[in-house]
Amino acid sequence: MGQAIAAAASDAGVNLCATLDAGDAVADHIAACDVIIDFSSHRATEALLELALAHKKPIVIGTTGHSAEEKTRLLGLAQQVPCVWAGNFSIGVNLLFALTRRASAILGAEYDIEVVEMHHRFKKDAPSGTAARLLEIIQEERKLSAAALRHGREGITGERTPTEIGVHALRGGDVVGDHTVMLAAMGERLELTHKASDRGIFARGSLRAAQWLVGRKAGLYDMQDVLGLK
Repeated sequence: MGQAIAAAASDAGVNLCATLDAGDAVADHIAACDVIIDFSSHRATEALLELALAHKKPIVIGTTGHSAEEKTRLLGLAQQVPCVWAGNFSIGVNLLFALTRRASAILGAEYDIEVVEMHHRFKKDAPSGTAARLLEIIQEERKLSAAALRHGREGITGERTPTEIGVHALRGGDVVGDHTVMLAAMGERLELTHKASDRGIFARGSLRAAQWLVGRKAGLYDMQDVLGLK
């Protein structure tokens, strides 16, 4: 992602102050930049947020893999600076988020929901950050807790309950990212699918978020805010 952002920066009219890995001396470069963009490691997020807060710098976070406890703590920090935090910066995926919210609200409990995602063999976390956000949206609209999530199925599981949400993470090859939300009822099925074939879509989205974030007041934003989908 770092390489993809660097490649897309000139097209977006963005000057890169520094390109850094998680282990580099980040603090030395914070003062000179306008916005921090982080796609490094979940282990680096807290330190970067603390630096952003200390230097009053906006920050774009696209890193995934945080535990629920970590994310709760980190969101508290993120709200103290202008921050766009998103599991996926693709414009198409963020339209998928909006469509999933609408479909989940309109189609009632008689429509069973399953979320399927596939990524390359090297991805370390599951489900993906994008799938996690889709699940959050469905839970919000259906008023369901995390207890409704059913990660895969094996053996004799009994009939599917109306309140469960199926979650399936597939891994293999060099797949950049596929996500499908399936809403199935008796007699019909609606499938909302987004397939990414180039990481450049995420890079371009993160740079658009960075440009949008400059001059914003402190607070937690997402790509729905950036794209005006709310």
